[in-house]
Amino acid sequence: MIIGILKEIKVKENRVCMTPAGVIAVIANGHSVLVEKNAGVGSGFSDEEYIAAGATMIETPAEIFKKADMVMHVKEPQPSEYGMLRKGQILFTYLHLAADEPQTKALMESGATCIAYETIQKADKSLPLLTPMSEVAGRMAIQQGAKALEKTNGGLGKLLGGVPGVEPAKVMVIGGGVVGVQAAKMACGLGAQVYLMDINLDRLRYLDDVMPANCTTLMSSKGAIQRLLPEMDLVVGAVLIPGAKAPAVITRDDLKLMKKGSALVDVAIDQGGCFETSKPTTHTEPTYEVDGVVHYCVANIPGAVPMTSTMALTNATLPYTIEIANKGWKQACIDNKEIKLGLNVHEGKLTYRAVCDAFDLPYTPASEVL
Repeated sequence: MIIGILKEIKVKENRVCMTPAGVIAVIANGHSVLVEKNAGVGSGFSDEEYIAAGATMIETPAEIFKKADMVMHVKEPQPSEYGMLRKGQILFTYLHLAADEPQTKALMESGATCIAYETIQKADKSLPLLTPMSEVAGRMAIQQGAKALEKTNGGLGKLLGGVPGVEPAKVMVIGGGVVGVQAAKMACGLGAQVYLMDINLDRLRYLDDVMPANCTTLMSSKGAIQRLLPEMDLVVGAVLIPGAKAPAVITRDDLKLMKKGSALVDVAIDQGGCFETSKPTTHTEPTYEVDGVVHYCVANIPGAVPMTSTMALTNATLPYTIEIANKGWKQACIDNKEIKLGLNVHEGKLTYRAVCDAFDLPYTPASEVL
């Protein structure tokens, strides 16, 4: 199979979907790899390293789309790329379709077979290709939240960990999954008083055992969130429903309960956001204010640390990439239920129910196209 590695074109997105080491592994399995010129530069990998790994460098994305059997990105394809996809081609990347109707319809019109990183799921319900970026995003959420609290960035001017004689900041993390746990660990490590919320009591029992003493676990509910909001300096939204649009856990009216200069970090923004007042931002202009509350809603948070993110992502995606390349998408889906769950679009049909529900579009079970 010919695999095409595209250069990311989303604003300030410096990740690349495969390292040179990953290229070596793919080629060792009998496949060829095309890499768009300068695709890895933002992550610290030169064209020369890809050439040394055995890849062929390509000047334009159009040429990669034309030649490759499977094209790979990190972020979802952008509008300028929709028309380059074609029937019979595999697209393997993050898609987040439930929050993006124009992209959903464009991928259906392309006729391509689209497999989403974020809906590949193991038997234990874990999301192996979302997890590494969730780990990065959770940790980064606290770094960016700390910046948002700085007075020079519109915040109330509070240090997360405080200093001797001055109390630390209070941080609420809504969602006890991978993002939430990583965010809570970082905030605790900096010395903040952390409140980690989830709706799963068994999960809360586990987290209560393993989290540091400055982390309080709480059952998440509208009432509990509203009760705590007036005290909070930073709130991190880490809510996830796999493949579906995120629910809004904080409304516009709830902002009236918050301190002026407090901050919200919405890590769920690539799934539509879990705060009613969230709207996607970029690393160029990451924050904005609503009712005196600073919002950080960058949709590709891990793109700020591309070297770490690219290596972590390749570690996770490589086994699936090789399986799809070795077997073809159809046999890979038949043999591996995890990949089958990743199938979102095939030749104009939507095969992931949550996306269909988001836009009231017809659903075709994946088994019908296999």
